[in-house]
Amino acid sequence: MTMATGPATARPAVTAASALARTYRELVASCEALNVRIASAAPEAQLDGAQLARSQEALDAFIDAEAARIREHHGHAPRRDVAASRALHDYLWSVSLLMSGPWYVERRVPRIAPQDVRIDVAAAAFEIVPGSSFTCLPDDPAAGMPGVRVVAHEEALRAELRAAVADHAGPLLAAAGPHARRRSRALWGMAADDLVSGIWYLGRMLDQEDRAIRAATELLPTAVPPFPGGADFRRLAGRDGRRHPTRTRLGCCMYYTLDAARACSTCPRTCDAERLRRLEEAG
Repeated sequence: MTMATGPATARPAVTAASALARTYRELVASCEALNVRIASAAPEAQLDGAQLARSQEALDAFIDAEAARIREHHGHAPRRDVAASRALHDYLWSVSLLMSGPWYVERRVPRIAPQDVRIDVAAAAFEIVPGSSFTCLPDDPAAGMPGVRVVAHEEALRAELRAAVADHAGPLLAAAGPHARRRSRALWGMAADDLVSGIWYLGRMLDQEDRAIRAATELLPTAVPPFPGGADFRRLAGRDGRRHPTRTRLGCCMYYTLDAARACSTCPRTCDAERLRRLEEAG
């Protein structure tokens, strides 16, 4: 006698949003510096990326919170333009990595709407609402999924990533530029730096630094408007024969104003000898 069995438990359908949520969780788990939570509900009454671009009050709150953190961590009040630059750098680096990370690990490029980036200004943390679409290549298993756009080849996918970052960043750069006391070229230089450095950082976290450098260089081989320059990696020869990768930022992140004795390692102010000393000291 055959026993009747109940219906099999249905698995939740995989959607573009659920696929992106999974990728974001894996990305956050791999990247300690990426202070992002994945939203599980509809947006709440919280500051978001769209408000930063259209509301002076929201932008002031964002910059004021960064100024308070600098006072707490460094023991002195920053200039207003420094606080604005540091806050803008944190946002651009984090959101760019949420777009470049899926591209790097899965060849998928999400378009992140500014209103889908929530900001906890007090904690300097972000929350992302996974979108319902992304762009991929023809051989991606998700290519036939609703909301998924397919492009023909790798360069088209790289162009989509550049466009996704530029479209998201543009309104915020225009709004924050006067506070950061920077003109368009310097602002887009910062955006290029944060796009490249996020990929480089992810590669190091995955023990794939050389692959990440190649990927970032293919993404920005030279100036590609609106980005005013390329990834421009180079190698420094150490005493033991190792060749250490480095690059010089297109725009200044202003960290040197917070710790005068230690500008960041890719700062134009940091000479190659000092870069090499730090790299060899770190092993």
